[in-house]
Amino acid sequence: MHTNVELHRESCYLGPHELYFKKLSKQKKQVMEKNGNNRKLRVCVATCNRADYSKLAPIMFGIKTEPEFFELDVVVLGSHLIDDYGNTYRMIEQDDFDINTRLHTIVRGEDEAAMVESVGLALVKLPDVLNRLKPDIMIVHGDRFDALALATSAALMNIRILHIEGGEVSGTIDDSIRHAITKLAHYHVCCTRSAEQHLISMCEDHDRILLAGCPSYDKLLSAKNKDYMSIIRMWLGDDVKCKDYIVALQHPVTTDIKHSIKMFELTLDALISFNKRTLVLFPNIDAGSKEMVRVMRKKGIEHHPNFRAVKHVPFDQFIQLVAHAGCMIGNSSCGVREVGAFGTPVINLGTRQIGRETGENVLHVRDADTQDKILQALHLQFGKQYPCSKIYGDGNAVPRILKFLKSIDLQEPLQKKFCFPPVKENISQDIDHILETLSALAVDLGGTNLRVAIVSMKGEIVKKYTQFNPKTYEERINLILQMCVEAAAEAVKLNCRILGVGISTGGRVNPQEGIVLHSTKLIQEWNSVDLRTPLSDTLHLPVWVDNDGNCAAMAERKFGQGKGLENFVTLITGTEDLLLVEGMSVPKDEAVGALHLIQAAKLGNAKAQSILRTAGTALGLGVVNILHTMNPSLVILSGVLASHYIHIVKDVIRQQALSSVQDVDVVVSDLVDPALLGAASMVLDYTTRRIH
Repeated sequence: MHTNVELHRESCYLGPHELYFKKLSKQKKQVMEKNGNNRKLRVCVATCNRADYSKLAPIMFGIKTEPEFFELDVVVLGSHLIDDYGNTYRMIEQDDFDINTRLHTIVRGEDEAAMVESVGLALVKLPDVLNRLKPDIMIVHGDRFDALALATSAALMNIRILHIEGGEVSGTIDDSIRHAITKLAHYHVCCTRSAEQHLISMCEDHDRILLAGCPSYDKLLSAKNKDYMSIIRMWLGDDVKCKDYIVALQHPVTTDIKHSIKMFELTLDALISFNKRTLVLFPNIDAGSKEMVRVMRKKGIEHHPNFRAVKHVPFDQFIQLVAHAGCMIGNSSCGVREVGAFGTPVINLGTRQIGRETGENVLHVRDADTQDKILQALHLQFGKQYPCSKIYGDGNAVPRILKFLKSIDLQEPLQKKFCFPPVKENISQDIDHILETLSALAVDLGGTNLRVAIVSMKGEIVKKYTQFNPKTYEERINLILQMCVEAAAEAVKLNCRILGVGISTGGRVNPQEGIVLHSTKLIQEWNSVDLRTPLSDTLHLPVWVDNDGNCAAMAERKFGQGKGLENFVTLITGTEDLLLVEGMSVPKDEAVGALHLIQAAKLGNAKAQSILRTAGTALGLGVVNILHTMNPSLVILSGVLASHYIHIVKDVIRQQALSSVQDVDVVVSDLVDPALLGAASMVLDYTTRRIH
């Protein structure tokens, strides 16, 4: 059996390894005896581009230093062999590695079809190479389409695969490719604790996972002592100072090529405006890269005095350039992974690396849709110095990987074993379950009434229950539990499947903990109240809690006039005062509220009419400020007074607002129960993401 690798860590990494190495040494001896004749392990390392070579090279150097244990075969393919991308196979030769095989596998075109054809071409050419080399194990890195072809070929030809950097999450098609390679690979070397947990969650055998850190960090963490100024001057000019230049590296996003090209154009515009010397590296060979190069040439980047555009920088020199830059900008994994080792500020644009673990040196601009956003990020980040981060490595990855390789038992069965978690006994569904209406229990805690409703996925209130809101905490919490239990039981009869409970309440709320921090004056004894725990314990359902204003906005987003809009503002209207006039009828114990104010105004109460005008004008001024500062696409007025304020608010906007925002529409909500619907939307939005 393969050794069970149990590693201690310093911070998030492995610490002293004496016991671990002793265990592996003993295991290696046993394995060599099993394999017979102390045969060397024949390792094939296949590299496709400049990026993966920076991770594989330290391992290759390590293998080369132990010829008594390993035989190394190097296969070069992909963009390494293309002139437009720097003919980067030369740096492999300069590192004194014998390239066993060169495979031209790239079909030019730089579009989606060309990527697919390149994978197909690699699959056609690789079998002959692997038949000739007959490696014991192939080392594959990362998440590129070339790597998928390598892993597929090796798996189908019964060659063991060691995958580097599995289990990570980025944010594009690379995730799918990376996880596909994980399922093909027999052994895994991951860089972070989270990645290790992801691999375990993907049912990979824990005994075949090594948490080693990133191999490139073995070089990075000893890089700053070298003569860096000569390297900076060579690439950026003699007049450039340390920390006074930018490194830009941006690649196309294959799932949204058009947007990524536009984002690159905006990035270049922002860099031109920022007016700092900038080293721009050409993008990788993914679909869309040709269009990005056209953008560079259209803007004259290659001839601009502030820019140096290059196809490739040797990794040793690239390390020095990013370590001493004022900032790095783009969407390369290098920015969020390697650059953190130096504390260099990074601006990560778009979604290509959105799922990566990052240090505090990274500022994300997820919606990089304007030049101004990118320019603002440059002003915020340029010239800062952050603490160095070791999220991805501690500089000792290669020794761990070599010992891991030595521990592999070639006598073990080749077929992978997956470690599936235990599952409940399969029970066939009946038609009643299939036809259940997915629903939520919604609770609205108002100043006067306590309401509970069963709300369907379409926003239909299937059934509603209303009681007066008790004055004490004990009575109120007991009544909430009682009403919810009754509603849940009734839901079964109505063929509604309750997915969870959403609660809307006045005052300040901590939604993460489900706690009411401070309530409004209308609800007494309602501060520091944990609503989630008693309801969840009683109903055995997840519980969400939020402020009634936030719930009203969520209701508009899911069921109302905010549906489908990127941004809008919801304002809740309501008031109360003692405005009794002849003709009004108010029960003795009932507080005078917004409806009474409207009734008084209709009956000619001058004070009520004045209050409506004054409040409407104040609301209008508030809306004007919101339009000027937040620039929403829509303003929704909710609450019983909304229809009485709408005309006053629009008049104020016409008189006071800037012309550029006067076209923003202000509407009255058409939802009857926004608080209940908003409470339900918290449940429905979250739980249905997990079910469907």
